[in-house]
Amino acid sequence: MSLWPLVLGTIAGCYLLKLAGYFVPSRVLDHPQVRRLVELVPVALLAALVVVEALADGRHIDWNGARMAGFAAGAVAVWRRAPFIVVVVVAGLVAALLRLA
Repeated sequence: MSLWPLVLGTIAGCYLLKLAGYFVPSRVLDHPQVRRLVELVPVALLAALVVVEALADGRHIDWNGARMAGFAAGAVAVWRRAPFIVVVVVAGLVAALLRLA
């Protein structure tokens, strides 16, 4: 079975979902609870993605020491309010140096 129908269906669904956002009345988006939800959803999705990438290896949890140390170093950099690029470089550098050793 080809995956192309699934890929094309996903593309169409994403496009239609984005298009539907333009038809939401502004009075709905001006509601404080909706605004708060809209502001927090991308943060939650990004955090979930980072955790899954840090801990998962395929379908299994992998406590890779270098990867976890990089994750921890990145978390400390975020906690210290470092710029995004600094967080990425610090996490990557720590993981790379530990894998090199």
